[in-house]
Amino acid sequence: MVRFAHLADIHLGGWKQPELQEINLQSFKKAIEICINEKVEFVLIVGDLFDSAYPPIEVLKETFAEFKKLKDSKIPCFIVAGSHDYSVSGKTFLDVLEKAGFCKNVENFEEKDNFLILNPTILGNVALYGYPGKKSGLEIEDLRRIKFNDTPGLFKILMLHTTLDKAKGTLPIDSISIGELPKADYYALGHLHIDFQYQNFVYPGPIFPNNFQELEDLQYGSFYIIDTNSLGLLKKIELRIKEVEPVEVGINNSLIATERIISELDKRDINDKIVLLRICGLLESGSISDIKFQRIEEFAKSKGAYFILRNTHDLETRELVIGDLEVKDSENIESDSIKSYSDENPSDFNKMIPLLMNPLSIEKQEGEKTDVFTNRLMESAKKVLRI
Repeated sequence: MVRFAHLADIHLGGWKQPELQEINLQSFKKAIEICINEKVEFVLIVGDLFDSAYPPIEVLKETFAEFKKLKDSKIPCFIVAGSHDYSVSGKTFLDVLEKAGFCKNVENFEEKDNFLILNPTILGNVALYGYPGKKSGLEIEDLRRIKFNDTPGLFKILMLHTTLDKAKGTLPIDSISIGELPKADYYALGHLHIDFQYQNFVYPGPIFPNNFQELEDLQYGSFYIIDTNSLGLLKKIELRIKEVEPVEVGINNSLIATERIISELDKRDINDKIVLLRICGLLESGSISDIKFQRIEEFAKSKGAYFILRNTHDLETRELVIGDLEVKDSENIESDSIKSYSDENPSDFNKMIPLLMNPLSIEKQEGEKTDVFTNRLMESAKKVLRI
């Protein structure tokens, strides 16, 4: 009956490191190339094409070039906005793409008797419905009121950038349940950066992981090709642009940690790989500042590593007492304060706090405007929270 590609959570322009921003772009380019070579009938992009509503001009140029390839191949592309490229004003660069004839935003609804009636976009025997994701999951309440302007006999696809209850796990966020949504033949979902299938509800995962933890968990991006004529129905496409090499090093003395980390890297084949350096342990001597990270990075590059990311959230330092709060060395007051708070106030959300520390410690770049820096910090935090 129909054969199409389902992409979501591309986040072009999201990584602040140019090397990883380039891999993100290359993953998107590879996805478009595969869609063209596979001769899919159309492409769905279910939110967060861009990491912000107003991406940099360099990102826009590259994006437009890829959409032109789809158009030249006569493959229609249908989109909805996500929580990152959504704008309360309703004006985003998704509109520019649509006006250029590169895609069609299927968001089309009217309010009637306290319901949101979704109108279809028709392509042959397919009816496409969609509703955008919004900041902080504000679309959830709207989704509880949606109905279809029905199209009997057509294959119905519902495109949503939101959180499905079956997929959220223990995340303490609002979600929509399957029973609250109108019946469709395929639910094309985005927002949660996971490869997830339940019946005909599908999250394809991000086109490229968006932070350290996602690189550890996923290692590469993915999307799906759906063929309703095939017994397999769903075909997962893996986007392996660069291999990932996780390296975990446990230390207790920061004064000799640099040599130990370099020794561990020297044992690995890290040529042309993204190295994920996770440093953990309890420091009995020295402090985190004694670790020569620049030297470590220079060594990794000398061995041909494409890029090295480090994570020290699991590295603790010796205990001190400050006021009534028992914490570790002053280098690590934040993590010990979090641990103390979490022990006294158990909650699933506490698992997210350490992950938030990295984006919240982002430094302002030289010459960067305050509002740009603030927006970059907030968007990084929202990625961790998946809002």
